[in-house]
Parts: sequence; C-alpha cells; structure tokens
Amino acid sequence: MENSKVILIALLSVVALIFSIIWAADLTQKKQWKMPTIFESFVGFITDFFDTLGIGSFATTTVLYRFKKSVPDEKIPGTMNVGHSLPTFVQAVAFADAIKVGSVTLILLVGSAVAGAWLGAGIVSRMSRCAIQVGMGSALLVAACLLLMRLGHLFPPGGDALSLSGTKLMIGACSTFIFGALMTIGIGAYAPIMIMVALLGMDPAAAWPIMTGACAFLMPVCGIRFLKADAYEPRASLGLTLAGIFGALVAVYIFKSLPMEALRWLVFIVVVYTGISMLRAAKLENQHSK
Repeated sequence: MENSKVILIALLSVVALIFSIIWAADLTQKKQWKMPTIFESFVGFITDFFDTLGIGSFATTTVLYRFKKSVPDEKIPGTMNVGHSLPTFVQAVAFADAIKVGSVTLILLVGSAVAGAWLGAGIVSRMSRCAIQVGMGSALLVAACLLLMRLGHLFPPGGDALSLSGTKLMIGACSTFIFGALMTIGIGAYAPIMIMVALLGMDPAAAWPIMTGACAFLMPVCGIRFLKADAYEPRASLGLTLAGIFGALVAVYIFKSLPMEALRWLVFIVVVYTGISMLRAAKLENQHSK
C-alpha cells in the first residue's frame, strides 16, 4: 500500500502543478488577477474547512453564493471546480496515510472518475443558465437525500475488503465514471462513493482515499475545460483557492472534531431550501424566455 501512496502523491503533484500553470497563464492573459473580497475568502475558508471534516464543499459553496448572489448561477459549477481544486489536493496529501486500497483498484476507480469529469465538464460548460439551474437544483436535492441517509445511519455497513476484482471492479469503475460526471454539476462524490464501496463489500474507510484521490485529480482536469470555456468567476475562484487551502490546513492540524451531527442537520435544511429556490429560479427563467 505504501507504493500506492507514493505514486498517488507524485501524480497528484504533477496534475496540481500543470493546472496551476494553466490557470495562472489564463488569468495573466485575460488580466483577471484580482484580490478576492472578504466574502469570497470567507466562502473558501469555511467550505473547505467543513469539506476536510467530512461535510462537503459543493453544496455549501452553492448555498453561500446564492445567498449573496455573488456568482451567476451558470458560472457556479465552473467556479467551484476551478477554485476547490488546489484545496482538495492539499486534503488528499494530508490524508495520504489513510490510503489502504489496492493499487489496481485505486488507479482504475480514480481514473474512471477523471474520465467522467472530463466528459461532464465539456457538457456543463456549454449548458444554458436555465439548464444549469435545473441541474444544480436537482443536484442539491440529491445531496440533501444522501446527507439525510447519513444522518439516519442508513448507509450499508460494508465489508472488510480493500480491493476489488472482476465484475465488482468493473461495476466500481462504471460507478465512479458517473460520479465524476455528476461532480461537474455540483453533486459531491463522497457519499455516493461511500455507498458504492459498502455495497461492493469493501471497508467503508476505503471511500475516503478513493474520494479524495478522485476529486484531487478530476477537479483540475475538468477545471481546465471550464477555464477554456470561460465558464467561471476568476476572483471568486481565487477566494476559494487561497482561503480554502488555509481552511483545509486548519481543519487537519488544529480542529480534530466538531459537533458534526448538529452541523449536518443545519446543512441539510439549508441545502434543501437552496435546491428548491434554484429550481424555482429555473422555472422563472424559462417563463421569461418564452
């Protein structure tokens, strides 16, 4: 398993470096180097702080952006995928010791998630504002259902396997391909991956390295597609990145635990409200376009 950790960190570092160079070049070319506002930095810190503790960042980021109306709905998916890329890389490296998954299983599941994200980002970056509102509103309600399952302790118990083979490995790869594609519209991957590994008889703890590895790879990959399509808000993304890295480090090295049950219930309520409001906005958008 030690080889898996070394290989994963090396590959993640290469991907993070390439993404950083491409993003910096894009910002320089378009003259979009602007310091994030206090609110944009706050969003980055708090969402990646909670993400590191297991709540997730996509749903909470969407809620805060919509509350303040600081990022247009159609640019929220791209802003999140670009901005959360490097903080997620930091998380993956910080939790590298948790990697106890077989090399073949880890590489195939992470690779298929990246392929799904590449395909999904190409589609989402060309979607209309109304279509994105419908997609994100639905994504938020799906996230709320998964969060409710977690709060109700309804996730399957799983087994003790740390690797997959044969049919189960193919099912796992197909599943993570779909999860990767769905992440580009705002459905976080942790809960779906946790359910998947449990149903396939794996140790539920295997979900964390698969999820962090997949996200740390796929977010920069699909982030590049959002960059090229100019389907994101540069300043808000910088806020997510700069403050998000700090938030992730604070969560890892200072805060070991919080009253997570109460926080998850609060997030559940707010996510349901935001999902419904997003769908209502899509309905109004559709009516105005007729």
